[in-house]
Amino acid sequence: MTILILTCEEDVTADMVVVHLHDSGVPVVRLDPADLTGGVSLSGEYVHGRFRGHLSAGGRLVSIGGLRSVWVRRPGTPAGRAAQPSPWLTEEAAQALYGMLRGSDARWMNHPDAARQARHKPWQLRLAQRCGLPVPATVITTFPRAAREFAERFPDLVVKPVSGAHPQDPPRAVPTSRVAPDTDFAAVAFGPTLLQRRIAKRADIRLTAVGERLLAARKAADPGAEPAEVDVRFAPPGAPWEPVDVPPRVADSVRAYLRKAELAYGAFDFVEDADGTWWFLECNQSGQFGFVEVETEQPIARTVADWLARPVPEETAEADRTRTTAC
Repeated sequence: MTILILTCEEDVTADMVVVHLHDSGVPVVRLDPADLTGGVSLSGEYVHGRFRGHLSAGGRLVSIGGLRSVWVRRPGTPAGRAAQPSPWLTEEAAQALYGMLRGSDARWMNHPDAARQARHKPWQLRLAQRCGLPVPATVITTFPRAAREFAERFPDLVVKPVSGAHPQDPPRAVPTSRVAPDTDFAAVAFGPTLLQRRIAKRADIRLTAVGERLLAARKAADPGAEPAEVDVRFAPPGAPWEPVDVPPRVADSVRAYLRKAELAYGAFDFVEDADGTWWFLECNQSGQFGFVEVETEQPIARTVADWLARPVPEETAEADRTRTTAC
């Protein structure tokens, strides 16, 4: 059976996994939905109560019914590179591709429905609370007064986007920033604003979850860093990422989060305070892991490859059929 990887052409993280799959002799087809209807073709037939579907990419033809797993890594906009792209063609291509794939018995990393829900940061924060993960005091508001009152209760704040990257082309990451003490918050009225109590961190934690396997890395904070430097993604090079054990209570809560979110993969970001508490910041359902593997030599790519290559358990196939029927 074949593994299907949906991602853009320049995806080094996916390359790392493909190497392991090739070494294991597992058939892999990799395509970008943006190449519909150019380099990628599809066909599905619903006749006499049965479905037969096929995908073609790079000169290879694969049966949708013969898929072992689907890794939705970082796919482009369906038909985004068509000769005459349009919102209508994008919707048609998305409905056709993902609709057919939903009809297969393949295992998903991650299922599109679960992934869509998992991207919502307010939902993440509430789920983390329910699963027992410590979450910094947070408010998301368009009321300036609510923001001011929150700042009075928690004077040391950071501000971050609710949705993540800014949707320009190419997308631009928006850093988490410290809030100045004299901020009047009048601009909050013009758009939802996420304010969060700043945790005085002694380290950043990236926990990569692949199925039941949890691989965590720790990067010690620079004690001499500028006070405004709170986002590890934009900080100057400092201490390296190093492997770290996951506290049992955190491990239980993370696995509960994954089960409730119906995710097979998640990249969790935490900050560790002076007491050793891991504070939940977010979970990226398609987060990068290459930079962690390079520095720590943790076998993340191999773990992803092994998960994708496992046979489809009958109970998983039945659950996917039930989900498809319910939709």
